[in-house]
Amino acid sequence: MNFSLGQRWISDTESDLGLGAIVALEGRQVTILFPASGENRVYSVQEAPVTRVAFNPGDVIRSVEEWEMRVESIEEQGDLLCYHGVRLDTEETVSLKETFLDHFIKFNKPQDRLFAGQVDRFDRYTLRYQTWQHQFNRQQSHLKGLIGQRASLIPHQLYIADEVGQRFAPRVLLSDEVGLGKTIEAGMILHQQILTGRASRVLIAVPESLQHQWLVEMLRRFNLRFSIFDEERCDEAFADSPNVFETEQLVLVSLEFITKKRRWFEQATLADWDLLVVDEAHHLTVEKDKPSTEYQRIAELSQDIPGLILLTATPDQLGHRSHFARLQLLDPDRFYDYDAFVAEESNYKEIADAANQLLQDTQLDDKATATITELLKETDISELLKRVATKEQEAKQELLGMLLDRHGTGRILFRNSRSGIDGYPGRKVHAHPVDMPKQYKTAMSVLGSMGGIQTAEKSALRALFPEKIFQEFEGESASWTQFDPRVNWLIEKLKELKHEKVLLICAEAQTAISLEQTLREREGIRSAVFHEGMSIIERDRAAAYFADEYDSAQVLLCSEIGSEGRNFQFSHHLVLFDLPLNPDLLEQRIGRLDRIGQQHDVNIHVPYFANTAQEVLLRWYNEALDAFETTSTTGQLLYKEFSEDLLEFIAAHNCDEEELDPLLEQVAKQNKVLRAKMEQGRDRLLELHSSGQGRAEQIVTEIEKLDDDVVLPAYMINVFDIFGVNQEDKGENTIILKPTEHMLNPSFPCLKDDGMTVTFDRSTSLSQEDAQFISWDHPMVEGVMDMICDDDFGCASVALLKNNKLPVGTFFVELIYVAETSAPKSLQVGRFLPPTPIRVLMDKTGNNLAENVAFDAFNQQLSAVGRQTASKLANALQSGIHPLIAKATDIANQQLDTLQSQAQADMQTRLDEEQTRLSALKAINPNIRDEEIQVFDKQKAQLSEHISKAQVKLDAIRLIVVANQ
Repeated sequence: MNFSLGQRWISDTESDLGLGAIVALEGRQVTILFPASGENRVYSVQEAPVTRVAFNPGDVIRSVEEWEMRVESIEEQGDLLCYHGVRLDTEETVSLKETFLDHFIKFNKPQDRLFAGQVDRFDRYTLRYQTWQHQFNRQQSHLKGLIGQRASLIPHQLYIADEVGQRFAPRVLLSDEVGLGKTIEAGMILHQQILTGRASRVLIAVPESLQHQWLVEMLRRFNLRFSIFDEERCDEAFADSPNVFETEQLVLVSLEFITKKRRWFEQATLADWDLLVVDEAHHLTVEKDKPSTEYQRIAELSQDIPGLILLTATPDQLGHRSHFARLQLLDPDRFYDYDAFVAEESNYKEIADAANQLLQDTQLDDKATATITELLKETDISELLKRVATKEQEAKQELLGMLLDRHGTGRILFRNSRSGIDGYPGRKVHAHPVDMPKQYKTAMSVLGSMGGIQTAEKSALRALFPEKIFQEFEGESASWTQFDPRVNWLIEKLKELKHEKVLLICAEAQTAISLEQTLREREGIRSAVFHEGMSIIERDRAAAYFADEYDSAQVLLCSEIGSEGRNFQFSHHLVLFDLPLNPDLLEQRIGRLDRIGQQHDVNIHVPYFANTAQEVLLRWYNEALDAFETTSTTGQLLYKEFSEDLLEFIAAHNCDEEELDPLLEQVAKQNKVLRAKMEQGRDRLLELHSSGQGRAEQIVTEIEKLDDDVVLPAYMINVFDIFGVNQEDKGENTIILKPTEHMLNPSFPCLKDDGMTVTFDRSTSLSQEDAQFISWDHPMVEGVMDMICDDDFGCASVALLKNNKLPVGTFFVELIYVAETSAPKSLQVGRFLPPTPIRVLMDKTGNNLAENVAFDAFNQQLSAVGRQTASKLANALQSGIHPLIAKATDIANQQLDTLQSQAQADMQTRLDEEQTRLSALKAINPNIRDEEIQVFDKQKAQLSEHISKAQVKLDAIRLIVVANQ
């Protein structure tokens, strides 16, 4: 190396120092000052890790006085370079000695970095190109946002998420039966909407008891970090912003909070939201044209929020008019009159009956054929009907699809029933009779002698809970657990099931508290309580203590509050310490364990006092309603019809078989008739649509294929190695990642300071709570790809090709261009023109060999070269490389023209098809909103403009030089 005072050099190992100037030469040492960083470095003249900075004609350079010039020629004046050219601001001819170059100069262009000696390691260039390829594939995948959830691949859930998640501002009611995973469906829709840019600001409103569960579920399953806003949080945030709800993008509130706190509710209405989600939406009621406060609050919020998702397992539970009112929230123009809605509903049966015949392996009768022909009168279906007559399945599916499009609530109401979904466990009831202790008998006898007029229901409730009567006489601290034989039975049962998790549900919080104390003090049984008197955080801790595998509670003792929303399907033993009068509450209790994902039959244990009111209620549920071992869909109707007789038997403790059996037999017979009617009247068409037909299974297959692919694990392990992230094999498909002092980037995406456990296996992530599930949707993967592509990491490299068939000194230039356009995230221009890597491989004569020489095969023949040698090779060949870059840029622009034409055509075709389908459908199904159609015109115009403005940029360059073997 020839050094001279005033020359400008750049450090090969510390490029962030800026542009250096030689300030001293003493014997075998050279001192370089880096003014931009105020640092000095003293190097050995023979081994200094620095590269001389020399610009070329055409380059734009900057002076210390901050004016810029375009270089036209270079002159050597002694040992210094002098650049001659035109000043950009004044257009006058100027000269600039290298000594006066801007100290803060940074080489951003790949070719500048190559010629300045800032050459990246061989493997970093390879990783950069692979990253662009993965980015491209991910942008074009319709599964983006659907593969990353930490959840089993349940077909109907994935179909609903795919169908709703790809809509513009979806407004839907998710009303799957208990246990079918509505929260998972909502989370997948949110995940997809956020990752694809359709939504960025989301508000979730849930009952207070479910607030933390939603918070944890969104984070644990979808990596969506919501913030809970309550009175305390709002008071704190008000100091930072006039509208507290503008301080976070993803917000979670309780229905109770926005109902009772008018001040904060008004701020929520003034904030801009893309999507509102409301769980347990059956609490939004309208009685006698008088809406509840909860309904009014959500109605006011949803007026200005484009997207609305309501969740409830029982849409009709609190009345059909309330169900209509909730549909009105989703689309007030469509559902404008209740009477008109009821009249229209009567026609749904005709469609459902026709659909049922299509689903069965029988010939269509004349009535069904006439109904289908009338419903589809705007289309000639004669040929389809002929094919259906030959039992052709494809024709049946086509007709079913056409019928579905004409279904009144088919696009906004999704409902799956257990009878239509496979994969549910069995339910087994175990009744355990015990004798009522004399203490209870005495207390009840005294109460009876006191007389007093009571309603039948109140008398029945007193008869069902003798421990409460005993406590009324003896006080809240009464030690009923010391003599109640159900407690002894419970202790023995827990000992018998010592390796099993057991959920116990009872009506009262005090009952749960007393049982927990007794289990702990008498037998040292680990247990936790869960009741309405606890704070939300305390409830969550109790649920987590029960859910943990090690050093955890064997039994969770819940009051009735534990029957709504909480899921404990890792347990398959349920103890019903008492029974509720309301059949829906019983089903809710059982539904905590009887859910999708339950791996065992659910064992339902019911201790009861023989020959008392408890035996009457047990037999009512078991023999009349069959409510323990099958899902009760008729219980509420039958209770209303026979409650007077039932309550009389319960209040009187009348277990006389001759008197009770006829009632139970009558109810059982009526139950059978009602169930048959319900099965016959099931909206099979709606269920068929909600379950996704064959499309649901197709989505599962596609995701399973991605799950089994080794591309992602191989890519991320390579990333960890290159960036210096420590990896420890934990076993069972899990890896422990830990930061190190030598990481390339000290803030590696999502990596915690104390490390983290990760897995690429979905089933492992479900069984190991501490393991993060790494998928293409995970923020760590997204963060890594952004970190690589947004920086100059790996953008300039030199490699050797050892091939005896080629002359030594022959060289190739490989250039990676990226075709891209800027557009708002909500347009999802990536569906049609994602950032697309264009590879050009030039030989020294200017031929593009990329089509004939694949990257991976070529890359395997190359070997790395040291930085100093690489820098010398790049400078020696610089004059030959520049014209190749210019020619390669022309080739890349030609490919861009092709990409733009393809993207424009694809965009027009896909959006035209969807717009045409919706426009035709609107004529027969007013459920489709005008804005859903109009948005396509706006999207097409915007997308066309952004696609036409796409450009190519040179993203990376690699010089390949042929050497001897």
